[in-house]
Amino acid sequence: MSRRGDQLVATNRRARHDYSVLDTWECGIVLEGSEVKSLRDGHATIRDAYARVEDGEVWLHSMHIPPYVFSRGDLDPDRKRKLLLHQREILELARGTEQKGHTLVPLRVYFKDGRAKVELALARGKRAYDKRQALAKRDADREAERALKGLRE
Repeated sequence: MSRRGDQLVATNRRARHDYSVLDTWECGIVLEGSEVKSLRDGHATIRDAYARVEDGEVWLHSMHIPPYVFSRGDLDPDRKRKLLLHQREILELARGTEQKGHTLVPLRVYFKDGRAKVELALARGKRAYDKRQALAKRDADREAERALKGLRE
């Protein structure tokens, strides 16, 4: 059952292709008023976004929220935005990103109970051969599924 205010705004479909997701967190996000309106209209891009732990706080960089059509204020659509997490979660993220090759990437932006949320993932970058192996495995699984479907009919 869908509650009032629950909606998906943006997903980062490239993230699972380019990275191996190790763990995920649900974060709140600090927004200005017109940004919330723009998000409710489904306008946001997180394709190039990433997060960093800076001075004990987590900041989301390069998330593009275009200005709301009817707003008067001038906000930078690509400004960095603060993510809201518990202190122990921030420490866990900081420890995770200290390891070589690990980064924080947003997987999706959505509304939950009327509040904007970001699903943040601790991820390790995939190499080119890892991506090829993942594609080959997916294709093999599809072929096997088709063969089984053909036998069942």
